[in-house]
Amino acid sequence: MRRRCQNVRPAVPVSEFAGFRFPPEAIVLAVRWYLRYGLSYRDVEELLAERGITVDHVTIYRWVQRFTPLLVDAARPCRHSTGDRRFVDETYVKVAGRWTYLYRAIDQVGQVIDVLAAEHRDLAAARRFFTRALSHSRKPVEVTTDRAPVYPRVLDEQLPAAHHVDVARANNRIESDHSRLKARLRPMRGLKRLRSAQTISAGNALVQNIRRSHDELGMEVDSRLRVPAAFTELARAL
Repeated sequence: MRRRCQNVRPAVPVSEFAGFRFPPEAIVLAVRWYLRYGLSYRDVEELLAERGITVDHVTIYRWVQRFTPLLVDAARPCRHSTGDRRFVDETYVKVAGRWTYLYRAIDQVGQVIDVLAAEHRDLAAARRFFTRALSHSRKPVEVTTDRAPVYPRVLDEQLPAAHHVDVARANNRIESDHSRLKARLRPMRGLKRLRSAQTISAGNALVQNIRRSHDELGMEVDSRLRVPAAFTELARAL
């Protein structure tokens, strides 16, 4: 089911790019390259230099951290309505040399609903994740998880009417979907902050949803150009 994409416009006339020395096009290009491809910040620095844009890799890091959440929020009104089935699972990412948890949820057509980086795999983290995910998607009728003991309690609290599935291999769909994110994280030399894990995983989900046509962004162009077109459209909203 598709949801009509509302006009993506800023709530106030002040642009989020105000005060930056570089033009919005250069900033969004750097952020898009970093989120879409297996590049380091230094790789993006070199690619921009080839286009005559001289910027330090630390500045690119700051752009990614600042603008990725804004782009994710701007894209939300254009997302298709979510399906009525959810697949929820946690994967692992290393932050500052320690393994941390990344909660992810997709629906039955592969749309990424939400992601949440957490230091612990416990009731509080699971509750926080479901609260976030349900705040911008409709309630599902069925939720598939692994057999972590926290899920029955959280589902009883927040989705008492939903059918809970936790049989072996039922969650293969999202476990396979984790590979997209893992492929993006692999070239990195390690994340140093939990915030970075959250930002990069959310940005990866944005790109993944655009490429899989789970929103109305960039629909008028060739599928190979959807991501650039979508980011250009989103930049106008900031």
